[in-house]
Amino acid sequence: MEEPKPLKIFENDPSSVVNINDGKLPPQAIDLEEAVIGAMLIDEKGVDEVIEILIPEVFYKKSHQLIFESIERLFKNSEPIDLLTVSADLKKNKTLKNIGGEFYLIELSQKVSSSAHIEFHARIIQQKFIQRKLIKISNEVIQKAYNESTDVIDLLDEAESKLYDITQGHLKKSSVSAEDLVREAKKKIEDIAKQEGLSGVSSGFDKLDKLTSGWQPSDLIIVASRPGMGKTALSLSMARNMAITHKIPVAFFSLEMSAIQLITRLISAETGLKSDLLRTGKLAEHEWQQLNEQITGLESAPLFIDDTPSLTIFELRAKARRLVSSNDIKVIIIDYLQLMNLGSSTKTGNREQEISIISRNLKALAKELNIPVIALSQLSRAVETRSGSKRPILSDLRESGAIEQDADIVSFIYRPEYYGMESWDDELQTPSQGQAELIVAKHRNGALGNVRLKFSAELGKFEDIDGYDSPFEFQSKLNKTDQEKLDDKDDMPF
Repeated sequence: MEEPKPLKIFENDPSSVVNINDGKLPPQAIDLEEAVIGAMLIDEKGVDEVIEILIPEVFYKKSHQLIFESIERLFKNSEPIDLLTVSADLKKNKTLKNIGGEFYLIELSQKVSSSAHIEFHARIIQQKFIQRKLIKISNEVIQKAYNESTDVIDLLDEAESKLYDITQGHLKKSSVSAEDLVREAKKKIEDIAKQEGLSGVSSGFDKLDKLTSGWQPSDLIIVASRPGMGKTALSLSMARNMAITHKIPVAFFSLEMSAIQLITRLISAETGLKSDLLRTGKLAEHEWQQLNEQITGLESAPLFIDDTPSLTIFELRAKARRLVSSNDIKVIIIDYLQLMNLGSSTKTGNREQEISIISRNLKALAKELNIPVIALSQLSRAVETRSGSKRPILSDLRESGAIEQDADIVSFIYRPEYYGMESWDDELQTPSQGQAELIVAKHRNGALGNVRLKFSAELGKFEDIDGYDSPFEFQSKLNKTDQEKLDDKDDMPF
């Protein structure tokens, strides 16, 4: 092959002589691409080893992308993969000529003699693709950074989000076909059917888990109430159940209380020692023993608390990504939504618009990380001023429009005892002392219902009520035969 001739930028300037080889090419490994494609054509075992590692876009050469797409189609349809089937599939999709015809396929198959080391080669191809992605992202960031009208906080968030996608291996396609989505959804349903228990993350409350099937990935869950109802206590109880009982890694962002205050409340709930005793440290000898023996589970729990004050939504997203990446966090809890802000660089018209942006970002974060995000929220004073029932409704949410719209689940905490009522508003006038009700008022993918829980104000702890069936479960009983209904009649609490 003839060597490329040097180019002269300025005829009279010797230093202006440049060679085409001095230019920069995007990172690539064409020889390894040929080896991997060739190995897949001659040995179907090689396909099994790399089909989950690679996607068409990782190949630098367009013809290799088309061939891999063909192999991927055949693999998904459980059809044999060899020279003839790939050639036939490319011909069927009118792309055989684009890759260089059957001759090029034969040439690739002769490049290798087996699929040995195919996974190692595929990893190198993937690394080259990641390098090209990093170059592209960097160039985009540089270009936007030179633009004076660019919001630097938004740019940082965008850059970190794209880098996080690469870190997590989220080599995303711009769109997914219905065929692929149906196959993925069917597989998910089959996996759920095979596994025992819940499809989501357990809250640790049996009746609530039956209603929701656990907190689902990518869901934004709002838990709202008036001050003093027990929002923080409920969220800490859930965090405790997840982290200690089920060993599920949890990230707890507290904008109201310090990390030490939160952990002290958890110690109180775990040991049964009242929080005022822990605050003063005036413990008897047996109480010290009780403290030391019963906090071992809490000490080893995968619970991570961040008490950064005045946390912005940008800081939250950045911290959440790092926690998920480094500690495999499965649930994020935020206490509470109205204390978050957008940061000084983002200008909005009013607080309601700010909350709208924050709630939208929380939902986006849940989808991006594919984990449930639980955000606590305040209720407006409309509950207090309303005559009659004090049960919260959706319109009681502060800045409710956006929160109600973005959330997948909206739930309220209601305690009659808080309003001086000694019994529930059911037919049996059941005593309400030491009890609370979690009202699921919106459930995008499931049923609504109310779940009663035991509440200990001294310990700041929520627990299941033994022997209690929620109204949700009683509704399901109404579908039984008449004889079964009669049998259940005596068990109904209202």
